[in-house]
Amino acid sequence: MLAVASSSLRAGRRAVVVGGQRQAAVHVVRKSGTRNLQQSVAQTDRDTITRLLYSLGSKREVERHLRIFSSASHPSQPAKFAVIKVGGAVLDQIDELALSLSFLYRVGLYPVVLHGGGPQLNGLIERAGVVPDYIDGIRVTDTKTLQIARRVFLEENLKLVGALEKLGTRARPITSGVFTADYLDKDKYGLVGKITKVDRRPVEASIRAGALPILTSLAESPDGQILNVNADIAAGEVAKEFEPMKIVFLNEKGGLFHGVTGEKISVINLDEEYDTLMKEPWVKYGTKLKLREFKELLDYLPRTSSVAVISASSLQKELFTDSGAGTLIRRGYKLFKHDSIESLGADRFRQVIHDRDPEVISGDQSVTEVLNRIQQTPFTIYGDEPMDVIAVVSHPEGEMPVMTKLLSSRSGVLNSVVDNVFNAIKKDHRKLFWTAQVDDENRSWHFERADGSFTRAGKSLFWYGIQDVKEVEKVVRDFEAKGRIERSYLPVGPGAPPHKASPAAAAASPAGTRAFSTWMRGRTVPGSSRGYATSVADAPTPVSTEIKRLGLIGARGFTGQALTNILSNHPYLNLTHVSSRQLAGYPLTGYRTPVTYSNLSPDDVERMEKEGEVDAWVMALPNGACKPFVDAVDRGSKERASEASVIVDLSADHRFEKDWVYGLPELYGRSAIRTAKRISNPGCYSTSAQMLIAPLLKYVKPGAWPTVFGLSGYSGAGTVSGNDPDGRPISIPKVTPESLGGGVRPYSLTDHIHEREAAFHLSTILGDPSSKMKLAFVPAVTPWFSGIISTLSMPLSEQLAARDVGSLYEQKYDGEKLVKIKKEVPTLADIEGKHSWTVGGVQVHSEGDRVVVVGGLDNLLKGAATQCLQNLNLALGYDEFAGIPTSD
Repeated sequence: MLAVASSSLRAGRRAVVVGGQRQAAVHVVRKSGTRNLQQSVAQTDRDTITRLLYSLGSKREVERHLRIFSSASHPSQPAKFAVIKVGGAVLDQIDELALSLSFLYRVGLYPVVLHGGGPQLNGLIERAGVVPDYIDGIRVTDTKTLQIARRVFLEENLKLVGALEKLGTRARPITSGVFTADYLDKDKYGLVGKITKVDRRPVEASIRAGALPILTSLAESPDGQILNVNADIAAGEVAKEFEPMKIVFLNEKGGLFHGVTGEKISVINLDEEYDTLMKEPWVKYGTKLKLREFKELLDYLPRTSSVAVISASSLQKELFTDSGAGTLIRRGYKLFKHDSIESLGADRFRQVIHDRDPEVISGDQSVTEVLNRIQQTPFTIYGDEPMDVIAVVSHPEGEMPVMTKLLSSRSGVLNSVVDNVFNAIKKDHRKLFWTAQVDDENRSWHFERADGSFTRAGKSLFWYGIQDVKEVEKVVRDFEAKGRIERSYLPVGPGAPPHKASPAAAAASPAGTRAFSTWMRGRTVPGSSRGYATSVADAPTPVSTEIKRLGLIGARGFTGQALTNILSNHPYLNLTHVSSRQLAGYPLTGYRTPVTYSNLSPDDVERMEKEGEVDAWVMALPNGACKPFVDAVDRGSKERASEASVIVDLSADHRFEKDWVYGLPELYGRSAIRTAKRISNPGCYSTSAQMLIAPLLKYVKPGAWPTVFGLSGYSGAGTVSGNDPDGRPISIPKVTPESLGGGVRPYSLTDHIHEREAAFHLSTILGDPSSKMKLAFVPAVTPWFSGIISTLSMPLSEQLAARDVGSLYEQKYDGEKLVKIKKEVPTLADIEGKHSWTVGGVQVHSEGDRVVVVGGLDNLLKGAATQCLQNLNLALGYDEFAGIPTSD
């Protein structure tokens, strides 16, 4: 089904090694009738490492990527595989980095490695009494700073070379002679260079000698002056010179992350997504600069080149599997959709069928027969402009859509174009079936993207979007009756028992043991990371899989945008109505299917509730604004024939109402939420404060109440209206980083509503119910976009040790999927963009009478949108974590 043009294995093996000595080491050398021992050891070494790579992906995936990368290198141009830029923070994990690079070396791949050293340099500079100075993000470099920089770069370079050599990997330190530069601006930046020339000879000589070249980013002026150059820029210049297939940026985060949902971005197609991404409110400062630099670099390079941002430990998975592990950035092409062959171009389409369709290549069908079959039903052709990937989806009115063709070139697989096209299909079709042979080179790709499959007599039927086996059976019977899928793919009748299966059928079966199998991916948490399919009998059934509809009132702000993005991954809940007075008539962005903003009045809401148009409402309105809409739902529900809708209110309007359930599942239980129709979503500061204090309630000292100091990203301060360059209304932060002048701004120093909210609800679970909880809360707004760091200082009623306090948190939150407990003080990186609440850094005063604990969450996610979805899931009967990533 997914056909990929590939060279023969023999040709791939010939091209595996490129270094002169390394290449000689794998040639068969006949001497007195025996094989050279060095060759035997080298080949055995390579085979062992290759087998280890099979644990990351299928054997076919690994061997295909090895062939592709190996064929890109040639003794005349040995540096065409990859340029790897190593961030200074990654150098602190030197053993893991060396092991990853050694893996590549041992399969005959020679990347050009260039490292930075910013953190190490800052440490030495500060100890030397020099204050680091930056202008426009560029380090101002005087003679003393340059002297320290040269020492740092040399030490880090030799440290990496030594770690590689220790593993038996030859490496060559290259700390000068590659970069020629002029002064960037001597008066402004000092001894900072702008690269004017890259000398490729030292790099290529290293690879031809069978050693990895390890470069620093120091350059020389034409008159011999050493100049400092930003390592990212130097890596880009090296890439422009060698035009490698891959430019890899290793960082400690392991990729780029969505600023609202917190999810790792798998692929960025610049031609299609760049302009939109640069307008996103969360794409700011460093992220915007990185994207701009990546685009400028890839615009210069051939379209076969791509950038990957990844951690050192996941380098092999990124390079040798189709799914990858980090963030892949490529130029790509804009995708298209056509509902006729003529509008696409009949000749172009026929050529793709001729070159890639396995049925045509095998001679089972002619191109004309394939085209005639495609046109028997209404269809849509998906693909990219150069036709690296072509997919055909058959979708007769009222029937289940079937992807009848998915044909990819080698470049389409390598650069994840096939995933981009598949995602476009998923946006249009919530359910889909397709087929593949069991000997398909990319069989694992199908399993990873399917919710289930049938395998019979060497052929597999895959699907997504259906969890109910009975529904699958009904669809299959319909396919059989109408002939929409070849009978050989369908599970007609029971197969022979495993011990009686024919040899041919056994050979075709994935495990070689049964001719007919029914598979469905086990998924206790819909939307969580994918795993290989497991038997239906082992797959737990979700509490509910009924498709339901959601209306969102007030979606203009950051929280509404965050909720929209999360809902896009929900397997059962459809966002059908989105109301915003200012955005009425505009298309909603960030959601999987087309939705247009409307401007719903309370009368509209009452009518919709009465007629049963939605199953749940989310009120994302400012404090004091949602009462007319809640009243409208109440009125409509009295005349509704079916069960009344659920309401989740994100404002503070109902957090003290006894008729509303307070939705903080980790503290106040799930049972009340499951039966509730009116749920108040907790405040962001209040959520973190309560979760910090709750495990310690037994040790609260009456009259000496705890204090919480909260630092929040400026997105928590709210928004004001604005317009983008195209005139579309957008939300603009009420408080900007510029207005803070690089500092923080405390506000509402007493009587903040979250102070009262946290105290009110904690009082309900105090050991003495006659007591009323109090706490002091001091908030401050910060220059970062999202994320709250809360520091609790609490006098203790009796002495405790830090380990005892830590145990209290572990006991309280044992098994909670959205609670992360760590020993260290949580930092912004642990919190921003994450769906969980994180706690750590427990310290007790030397006298044992006061504890300090730090906790944090993303105010837009666990502090609002993620918590809202937890409450919706519980109230609507779904798994609590449906659509919520729980592994961040």
